[in-house]
Amino acid sequence: MSSIDVLSVTKLSPFYEAHLREHFVLHDRLHDTDPSAFAKIAPRIRAIAASGESKVSAELMAQLPALEIISVFGVGYDGVDTQAAKARGVMVTHTPNVLNDDVADLAMGLMLAAARQLPAADRYVKEGKWPNGPMPLARKVSGTRLGIVGMGRIGQAIAQRALAFGMSVAYTARSAKAELPHPFYATPRDLAAHSDYLVVITPGGAGTRKLINAEVLAALGKNGVLINVARGSVVDEAALIDALQKGVIAGAGLDVFESEPNVPEALRQMPHVVLAPHIGSATTATRQAMGDLAFGNLKNHFAGQAVITPVPECAVKG
Repeated sequence: MSSIDVLSVTKLSPFYEAHLREHFVLHDRLHDTDPSAFAKIAPRIRAIAASGESKVSAELMAQLPALEIISVFGVGYDGVDTQAAKARGVMVTHTPNVLNDDVADLAMGLMLAAARQLPAADRYVKEGKWPNGPMPLARKVSGTRLGIVGMGRIGQAIAQRALAFGMSVAYTARSAKAELPHPFYATPRDLAAHSDYLVVITPGGAGTRKLINAEVLAALGKNGVLINVARGSVVDEAALIDALQKGVIAGAGLDVFESEPNVPEALRQMPHVVLAPHIGSATTATRQAMGDLAFGNLKNHFAGQAVITPVPECAVKG
């Protein structure tokens, strides 16, 4: 594999990049930084290394006649034109499962932080305000109603954790899952109307863009809290800001945003909103596992073996 050329299309995690530099010839973002150099090596590129936020367009693929595989470091791959890849016979892989626990943990952490106002409580003590009196009362989590938008592997991991908090769990997805005991609602709006906390963990992409809109937020109501650990595109950010400013919902915990890393000033100034810089999978153990899996997919492919985790669009049916 030491003679195989790989193009990275983003700044890669060191856990992934180290594997690539050791085993391949890595060209770091030449398509963006040095077009003339890129033109020279483009005919040799056999693989693309991407992250979950990367854009891999049909136009980029068209410049790479030898391209065989796109290995995404991340579970999401909505920036990859999978239809164009399939049409070219290009395999697309990602890194599911290994990050389920971390993202589910963060969803619960954001829920607790937003409900109990933990960041504000931390500041209250550190700024010496406690001697002047207690903080305002916060919201309870245990025993309340949780709605989950998207009931894949991570959604089910969140549900497990919520049950340990004595929460009732319901969900919406493309279709009901007969094997799950939780109530199913056909739309996010119907689910929101029966939820105290609404956690978004559905894939991004055109099909879910602004799925959580003003109507859904109104249904969640003035005592409801929105948690987004999916993609920023899934929530209508302008509608969310409006709902938070007007008290349509009680608060939010957000790990993802429409225009990352740029977060609207309005969200950054709201005391009833808890923000995180897209850290769902950001633990050392999980990032190492993701890097190993992203590299493992490349290694298997170039060894003539089946890749470990193809995206569903590229999985062999049967």
